[in-house]
Amino acid sequence: MHTADVLVADVMQRLAATFADHKQEREGQWSRGEQANTEALRLALRHYRSFFNRLLVT
Repeated sequence: MHTADVLVADVMQRLAATFADHKQEREGQWSRGEQANTEALRLALRHYRSFFNRLLVT
């Protein structure tokens, strides 16, 4: 059981890091004064929604 707990904790840390990286990338674009690419934002939100829906179903 301990091994499963460690595995789940590792996966959760990786997910959090991935989402933090995506957020930092978007905020970096905005801080440089770049226009927000609405299509990229739409796709990112769609990806997040799909991911969380799959996560909640399992």
